[in-house]
Amino acid sequence: MRAMLKILPFLIGLRYTGAKRRNHFISFISATSMAGLTLGVAVLILVLSVMNGFDRELRQRILGMVPHAAIYGADALDDWHQVADQVLQYPGIKGVAPFVNVQGMLSHKGLVQGAMVNGIDPEWENKVSIVGQFMKAGQLSDLRSGEFNIVLGDLLARQLRVELGDKVTLIMPEASLTPAGVMPRLKRFTVTGIFSVGAELDASFAYVNIEDAARLARIPGKVQGLRLEMNDLFAAPKIAWDLLFKLEGNYRASDWTRTHGNLFQAIKMEKTMIGLLLMVIVAVAAFNIVSTLVMVVTDKQSDIAILRTLGFTPRGIMGIFVVQGSIVGLVGVVLGTLLGIVFALSVTSFVAFIEHLLGIQFLNANVYFISYLPSELQWQDVAIVSGAGLLMSFVATLYPAWRAARIKPAEALRYEL
Repeated sequence: MRAMLKILPFLIGLRYTGAKRRNHFISFISATSMAGLTLGVAVLILVLSVMNGFDRELRQRILGMVPHAAIYGADALDDWHQVADQVLQYPGIKGVAPFVNVQGMLSHKGLVQGAMVNGIDPEWENKVSIVGQFMKAGQLSDLRSGEFNIVLGDLLARQLRVELGDKVTLIMPEASLTPAGVMPRLKRFTVTGIFSVGAELDASFAYVNIEDAARLARIPGKVQGLRLEMNDLFAAPKIAWDLLFKLEGNYRASDWTRTHGNLFQAIKMEKTMIGLLLMVIVAVAAFNIVSTLVMVVTDKQSDIAILRTLGFTPRGIMGIFVVQGSIVGLVGVVLGTLLGIVFALSVTSFVAFIEHLLGIQFLNANVYFISYLPSELQWQDVAIVSGAGLLMSFVATLYPAWRAARIKPAEALRYEL
């Protein structure tokens, strides 16, 4: 008997949830609350997944192309192999590669674009960069010393309207004194490869052989520094700083937080702020349950009074409406979670389909750092959003349930004939 009395509030609350009401407005408000909660939870999971996708692309693509950290000598390094051996012995460093960077402008048939020309050793570069995995045409191994070949980003190649085998001219921001006067330094390269990582770097990066770049930089046989890849991306600043004290000689260091740290922090802050704003929407939808239950309590005053006269305690009455409101919240959160998961897993392909169908591109790599809408579903986000939705739904039931428990049977039945 006692067990039945304990479960009775749950059964009555469940019955009230599914029962048809004389007042259809209450049913409408209840359905609206559930729909709002469903939509809020689904959108929050979707938006957090998209922000996670941007964060992932920043790490994998942008930070896969630029160095996690770099070590520079006071002058050009001619013994870089020895320095590389010392650096690789330091814990946390995954790979090392030499580089020579040359800034300039690439020209082809009257079209001119600024570019960062990276002099690399293809064999070493694959240890610290993902560019070799995103070759659209040609191979990094085609960058052989003395042949003055060049690999361009896809957007850069399209802006210059070049294809494999075409010639481009590198115009360097230096001048040479010749019998004809002061002339800009020029060098022609043959396009032997095109890469595409789907990021803004496709419009500004080019690669040449490191020995060819060293000749252009007037440091033949030397390199400007070493690119480093870390096991832990966020340890790069500390490791780079520690290396300066361990290496013998005069060196300086930089890391990705100085070049792309602001972008990473912006994405992290946007995810936090958008998450908080959308959580407010979920809270509004959840607390619509308050208005629904207040009207239900008013509508069920006579039922509450009869239950009290049959021996129901205030706690039992309160439990009935807590169960009813919690079921509304539970259904809304579960449906929203399922929809959010489906949306998060399919939004990338859906947006790509819309772009293909309409012939437009929502994210231009010239403006944004990637050219498509990424999404990464993280189950901890799903758990936090769902848990917060359920908690707010439960809290929203307490005040109406407390009001129901305070109803006095005599007053409620006074005008019931």
